[in-house]
Amino acid sequence: MVQQLRPEEPHYSCVIPVDSVTGNQDEEIVTFGVSAGDARDKAEQLLADNYRCNDSVIRQLLQQARIEPLSHWCSPGTSQS
Repeated sequence: MVQQLRPEEPHYSCVIPVDSVTGNQDEEIVTFGVSAGDARDKAEQLLADNYRCNDSVIRQLLQQARIEPLSHWCSPGTSQS
């Protein structure tokens, strides 16, 4: 069975390494959004609100962001390990 994405649910993830901010090796944050821009905007807000990052640090971290569609998890023929 293939699950169909719904318009109002997240379609993208944004993964950003924050180990340079926290000092914890391999630490990342993940946000989700209905568009790539929405996921990125939520990540930016999280960095500002929770990690107290300034604009310069946020810009640097967003350059390392991986924004990926979630649809590949719902596609037929995709195997999960």
